[in-house]
Amino acid sequence: MASHGGSKKVIYAALAGNGLIAVTKFAAGTYTGSSAMISEAIHSLVDTGNQVLLLFGIARARRPADDEHPFGYGMELYFWAFVVAILIFGLGSGISFYEGISKISDPHPVTNFAINYAVLAAAIVFEGIAWTIAFREFNRIRGKRSLIEEVRRSKDPTLFTVLFEDTAAMLGLIVAFAGLLVTQHLHLAWADAAASIVIAVILAATAVGLAWETKSLLTGEAARASTVDAIREIARAAPAVAAVNELRTVHFGPYNILANLSLAFRDGVSGADIQATVTVLEAEIKERFPAIGDVFIEAQSPEDHANASAVS
Repeated sequence: MASHGGSKKVIYAALAGNGLIAVTKFAAGTYTGSSAMISEAIHSLVDTGNQVLLLFGIARARRPADDEHPFGYGMELYFWAFVVAILIFGLGSGISFYEGISKISDPHPVTNFAINYAVLAAAIVFEGIAWTIAFREFNRIRGKRSLIEEVRRSKDPTLFTVLFEDTAAMLGLIVAFAGLLVTQHLHLAWADAAASIVIAVILAATAVGLAWETKSLLTGEAARASTVDAIREIARAAPAVAAVNELRTVHFGPYNILANLSLAFRDGVSGADIQATVTVLEAEIKERFPAIGDVFIEAQSPEDHANASAVS
């Protein structure tokens, strides 16, 4: 099983930044009465909790397989990533929206804009560092593929979850900054509250995107097309194999794949040769793709496979 080292580095960077920023934002928002700053503080607090959950998910996913979970616990990481999406929506977006509506209903002036600007500027620096670390790690993996393409094909939710969170955080800081500028220089008291509502919308959109991608992983995604094609070619190259009837793969975690092959063997191949071929193929597939933890190979004629598929 591959290491989660890159993912954990990204999460630790985000955890350190968000933890420090959350405390500072709460202090500034409480002192100055800025609704946007309070929303940003809630955002950072939720993000801090999310990173803790992702680390917990990584730890749970690394537990070895047992009788109750014969293919391991890798999918727990997908579950906790889904919980993170729910928290972003329910706590981050919900409370930010409430904060904005509350201030519109009961407006109160923002005091000491300088403190808010200083805190936001510091937050932008810290978030920028965390975002850069996450983006570099994401770029290292995606190669020449587009961001959206890599998110869709990625089987490790920790990387794109932190990247999404950090991107939403940067956008939220910009919105909070803009809301305070409008409030101060145009004397529009509602602008600060409006910034909170916009931050809520940003968080809601982020949560929906994360939930959609994580749902796909939770319901069982196949291995990447390039991996499936390579496994098929390995099987076809075996001298005793006449055809690949079917190949199915499923991820039980970012780095834990199950592969199931139905192979048609050539006429005249002995049972001993079939057994030897199966052993060689299993070893070759696992050596080529270390993330494949289990390989199941069944010998079937094309007709028997077609009949079995029709019945199922």
